[in-house]
Amino acid sequence: MSDWSSKKPTGALILDDGNIFKGYGCGYEGSAIGEVCFNTAMTGYQEIMTDPSYASQIITFTFPHIGNVGTNLEDIENENGPKIKGAIFNSPISSPSNWRSKKSLHQWLIDNKITALYGVDTRSITTHIREKGFMNGIIINDQNGFNDNDCYKDELNKWKGIVGQDLAKIVSTKKIYNWSEKEIDFLSNQIETINKHIVIIDYGVKNNILRCLASRFNQLTIVPCDTSSEKILSLNPDGIFLSNGPGDPYATGKYSVPIIKELLNKNIPIFGICLGHQILALALGGETFKMHQGHHGANHPVKNLDNKKVEITSMNHGFAVKFDSLNKNIDETHISLFDGSNSGLSIKDKPIFSVQHHPEASPGPYDSFYLFNKFQNLVGKI
Repeated sequence: MSDWSSKKPTGALILDDGNIFKGYGCGYEGSAIGEVCFNTAMTGYQEIMTDPSYASQIITFTFPHIGNVGTNLEDIENENGPKIKGAIFNSPISSPSNWRSKKSLHQWLIDNKITALYGVDTRSITTHIREKGFMNGIIINDQNGFNDNDCYKDELNKWKGIVGQDLAKIVSTKKIYNWSEKEIDFLSNQIETINKHIVIIDYGVKNNILRCLASRFNQLTIVPCDTSSEKILSLNPDGIFLSNGPGDPYATGKYSVPIIKELLNKNIPIFGICLGHQILALALGGETFKMHQGHHGANHPVKNLDNKKVEITSMNHGFAVKFDSLNKNIDETHISLFDGSNSGLSIKDKPIFSVQHHPEASPGPYDSFYLFNKFQNLVGKI
């Protein structure tokens, strides 16, 4: 600890409310601007940092020791590379000690041009966000020594933030492609694949979501987020999946809501998660809102209102559905036990449902895996 704690700061996080957290820069040298959030997961830092839903965000990890399993090629959640703006750690990056490791986290950050910071009180940053809510920040790594000057603050003040921004188009695929890789874990031998075709609308889909779907359906086609309903229907899907993704659902909804509205008129099962859940709600006439601090972690309790069971879930979202804005033909199926916000809905007379949390467990628990089976059962009946 004494090797670095007495050195001159080489990095900092500057928030738009004027607060400065000085520390030591690591990863890619330079600066980056993003919305600051915190993640409470104790494992899975590589899955978190490669989740496209974190586009334009700076992640503060509340777990103090990050880096001990290094990085590998299997835990990447999107082939287009990480879209986060920065990462903040309490302690120096740990040396890798895992048989799967191919590269240290520090080198991985450099290779992916991600600016990072350590040696700061991450509990203080987390508490600040909990009390004050989301805020924008600039993260700096200057190995010549951090100087508190106004140029960083001026740069930060020019950034528009995530509200009103369509980030799905940044992370979505640009061309239609197929996926066949299945999940490999202790649950795999309990899953049967059925001869059905699923079209995934990619707002920022994670690889393990695709693996979970490929384990249950024999054909997956992934399409860009702005693909027309005519093109989607021409692919003859047996089911449609609305993926996770980043940004403001209202901004993405400008082009996606009309598409989903047309798909709702067909007798095709639809399953949405995260941003897909929010866009489905907008297409059903509902509203979404920017949350105070959002939900980011792999330990979020959600109550299933159908069976009264509590599921521990993985979540990553800064916007939520305002359920009371929806009509009476929509059932609320899940709620967050942290703040009571909506975590799931279904249409009473259609094979259509969605959840706010991530059922694919990357990283996180397996409590919500059954949702993929529910979708499979609905598709199998068509």
